[in-house]
Amino acid sequence: MIELYHKIYGEGEPVLIIHGLFGMSDNWASFAKRLSETRMVVLLDVRDHGRSPHTDDFSYALCAEDIAGFMEENWIYQADVIGHSMGGKIGMQLTYDYAELVQNLVVVDIGPGGYKGGHEHIIQALSSIDISAVTSRKEVQEKLMSEIEDLGTVLFLMKNLQRKKEGGFRWKMNLPLLREKYSDIIGPVDIGEIDHKTLFLKGEHSSYIEEGQKAMINDIFAEAEIKEIKNAAHWVHVDQPEVLFKNILTFLK
Repeated sequence: MIELYHKIYGEGEPVLIIHGLFGMSDNWASFAKRLSETRMVVLLDVRDHGRSPHTDDFSYALCAEDIAGFMEENWIYQADVIGHSMGGKIGMQLTYDYAELVQNLVVVDIGPGGYKGGHEHIIQALSSIDISAVTSRKEVQEKLMSEIEDLGTVLFLMKNLQRKKEGGFRWKMNLPLLREKYSDIIGPVDIGEIDHKTLFLKGEHSSYIEEGQKAMINDIFAEAEIKEIKNAAHWVHVDQPEVLFKNILTFLK
């Protein structure tokens, strides 16, 4: 078991929030602070992301095992779980493998099945940078913009750039391992039937939960509700934070 970096806000019944690929706990800080008015909210960096340790393997089963161990170490006997994108798949795996630890599950814009990909150009752009030779943040941002062009995506990725104490820069995420395991990350989650009450929130302009994924959700989840968030793409918490918050709060109550 590895020791996951985490932040805790508020008091009350626990809620765990799990970020997506190349993300980190900070991506959900504003949401967590607001939810912490009534609940204890735990933000986690999953393995090989953010400030959690780099490892030599990555899978949904390992991430679920890490979180189960974290809950045991921190005397969290059961929690509501919210997961976005890759974090939603980790939440599904946690709910299946450690059913007793999860009360309710919220999955933001992802299904349990496999995907064709879509991050290849991002991985290529990140990998093309010789991080050991970088001298400034501006240099990295300019290189990423030349490959990716979408400023929002570039700024999201730039949160992974960390200045080292001894000088120079490093990526917070374990880029070589995540690149190696990418086909597994976009693959289906290895789960069977789940009885937990589960809310799937789909961004209106996102293609992550289309009809094939909806069919899988209804096959696997005995108590699944699928709701669409209008005027939102894949990053629902960025596009429609207020609507997302109200939907999750209503569901968890």
